This record gives sequence, structure tokens and C-alpha cells, in this order.
Amino acid sequence: MGFIKTTEQDSSYDHLENMSITDLLTNMNTEDKSVPIAVEKAIPQITNAIEQIVPKLQSGGRLFYIGAGTSGRLGILDASECPPTFGVPHDVIIGLIAGGDTAIRKAVEFAEDSTKQGWNDLKAYDITTNDIVIGIAASGTTPYVIGALEKCNKEKIITGCITCNKNSPLSKVSDYPIEVIVGPEFVTGSSRMKAGTAQKLVLNMISTSVMIKLNKVKGNKMVDMQLSNNKLVERGTKMIMKALEISEDSARALLLEYKSVREVIQNHTNGDKKDQ
Repeated sequence: MGFIKTTEQDSSYDHLENMSITDLLTNMNTEDKSVPIAVEKAIPQITNAIEQIVPKLQSGGRLFYIGAGTSGRLGILDASECPPTFGVPHDVIIGLIAGGDTAIRKAVEFAEDSTKQGWNDLKAYDITTNDIVIGIAASGTTPYVIGALEKCNKEKIITGCITCNKNSPLSKVSDYPIEVIVGPEFVTGSSRMKAGTAQKLVLNMISTSVMIKLNKVKGNKMVDMQLSNNKLVERGTKMIMKALEISEDSARALLLEYKSVREVIQNHTNGDKKDQ
């Protein structure tokens, strides 16, 4: 059986313009409910990819996400959330999008059609075999992403992908493909919908699992998060209160002194609890 692009097949619904708002939302929600089930089926593939990513990052390598349009934006979103959430440097997980940073907010015409620019964008980061590259493309046919992974393969750089079509050209050039088959979209071909949701779920699973395996989580807490706003200071304070069994004022004072939940807990465990 040849390659069938299910993400482009006709919607199961028609005459959308005649539906009430309630019917539109109900039908979209019905479709959305199928996404976690599709992701669940891909867990073995996601596991295989993460098992490659963890040792690369443990040895000082980097994880690159590369995509176009919605897929590229989702990769950048996931990469950008790791430093504040887990306290890793900004150059550990890197998101690249066809058309560059301009394309994050505004589509850049035909940027995704270049078979060479993806590799050029990776090369700008001096990519090596210590790194790993995950191509993201709902269709599995984006030239920008496929071209980048093909060149990575020639350079012996480990590759993976997240796509929503089975046996796509992208999967065939990936060492560790992840295929989440969500079927036709509510609005035909609008892969920002179910496909985008599926990609976001998988990216959450990848980065969170990797960070946990890199010891960026203690128990179930983000002990390395950056204290970049009042909400996070409050969250950190509560973590310390619970871990050390001390008052809120003492916990906040320690957090502001050490600037790190992990540092406070490590330095004030074993009976050395400052609760005056």
C-alpha cells in the first residue's frame, strides 16, 4: 500500500457554514477526543526516540526541533519553555522554523519548499554527531524538513520525526519516526487542528520525560525552574515549605537567598531547617 496523506483527506463533516456554534464546537470536540488515543498508539515509537535523546543530552549534546508553519512553531514553543521550566540553558533544546524567526508570527511564502535551507539552518548552530534532530511535519512531506534530515543522515547525525501520516517520506528518512495517525481534520487539510494537538502532546512527552531523566525534577516538582515571576516564586516557596516543613516566611526568605528551590532543599535537609 502506497503513501496516503490522511491529513489531507476530506473531513467527515460537511456544510460547516450551516452548523450552529454549538454543533461546530461539539463536532470539533468529538474529533479532538480521538487525538490522545492516537498518541497512545505511538508510545513505543516515542519511547524509542527518547531513549536516543537522553544519552545525547547527558553527554553535552543538543536536541533540535525543525519544522515549518504550525509544526515549526510548536517545536519552538516546546524548546522555549524548557529553560524557565527546568532551568536548562537556552542552547540545549533548539527550535528552528522555515523562514526564520519572522515565520513564528507571520507565514513566509514558500520557505518550507527549500530542500537545502533546513540543513543550512542547522549548520548555523555548528551541529555535530553529538546532537540529535527531530523533524516535525504533519504531512510528512515538507521539503525543508526532509532535506535537513537527509543531510543529517549523511553526516551520521541521529534523526527522528513527528508526523501524522503513516509511511510518509519524512518517516522513511528518520531513524526514529513517530507517527500519530489522527485522520482527516474537521476543516479539510487544516493540520493546525488535530495534527497540531497531537504534535504538541508528543513534544510535551518528549521534553518532560527527557528533563526528568536529566534529574531536572525531584519527586514531582520542578526544582530547577527559573524564578522569573511572582507566581513561580510562590510555587517555589510552597515546594520548600512542604519539603522542609517550615513556615511560608522562612521558605520565601531561603528561596530569595539561594535563588533556587533545589539549592535550598539540598542545603537545608537533614535537620538543618531554618524555621525560627
